[in-house]
Amino acid sequence: MTGGQMAPTTLIGQKATTCVNGRDGEYHGKPIRMSEMLSQLDGVCYAERVTIDTPAHIRATKQAIQKGIQYQMEKKGFSIIEVISPCPVQWGLSPNDAYKRIAKEILPFYGLKKFKDMDEREAVNE
Repeated sequence: MTGGQMAPTTLIGQKATTCVNGRDGEYHGKPIRMSEMLSQLDGVCYAERVTIDTPAHIRATKQAIQKGIQYQMEKKGFSIIEVISPCPVQWGLSPNDAYKRIAKEILPFYGLKKFKDMDEREAVNE
């Protein structure tokens, strides 16, 4: 997504081309949980965070994207599907190790969740 630059979602301590010593929460600020933030807005009809680190998660990601596009086509509102994906080149890892890093380091911080779905009453914002 960024070509290796620090992004709003870069984790504390994570290195980037524009932050070679790693993100410092005191200096750079803390990572932003985008789906949680955007799901609170009135115009958002669908918000979900997904990943592509396993075949099951790839299928779930495909379903989330399809639902988001469907809601857009039905003019229900804005959809945000946040996809956690590996960056093996920038991370200096093999593809397999990059997928493991998602499970070990990124998902414990961000987690996977459907934050808002206007057609499902049980989806809540936490």
